[in-house]
Amino acid sequence: MRFFLVTACSLSCTLAIGQVNKSPKTTKPSTHTALLATTQPQTYGAPVTPAGAVPVQQLQTVLAGRDSARVKLVGPIADVCRAEGCWMTMQPAPGQMMRVRFKDHAFFVPKDISGKTAVIEGVVVHETVSVAQQRHYAEDAGKSKQEIAAITTPVEQYNFIADGVRVQ
Repeated sequence: MRFFLVTACSLSCTLAIGQVNKSPKTTKPSTHTALLATTQPQTYGAPVTPAGAVPVQQLQTVLAGRDSARVKLVGPIADVCRAEGCWMTMQPAPGQMMRVRFKDHAFFVPKDISGKTAVIEGVVVHETVSVAQQRHYAEDAGKSKQEIAAITTPVEQYNFIADGVRVQ
């Protein structure tokens, strides 16, 4: 009986050690896998898909003379708030900027996404931006004191209130 207990105990220990060696090994993902993970689209705010998005350069056509509209646009990100990522800009036409803010300040975007492509969905409004607001945006963008002081007149521009942003 004693021999049986010692044999059973030895067998149990051997099986337990074998299971430890067969446990799944964690491996570092390959560079290719890591690259794919970082190039996947990221969504901020409400879910946004690229289906039905109109190029930002066609904004005038989409508005068709209206001052505001609910739209889904796609295009390159020109600039991002360097303070918090609380706004970004896109260029609907040469020499024209459209500021994209986020509905109810409910989300922000990364500060390093300038030059990437974004799909934005929400409401675009043509409005006058005051000198004080322009200076605030210039500070957020990291402009010099001279550049900020040079802002002396209100400007007409498109502002976009995004429900969601998809960065590709």
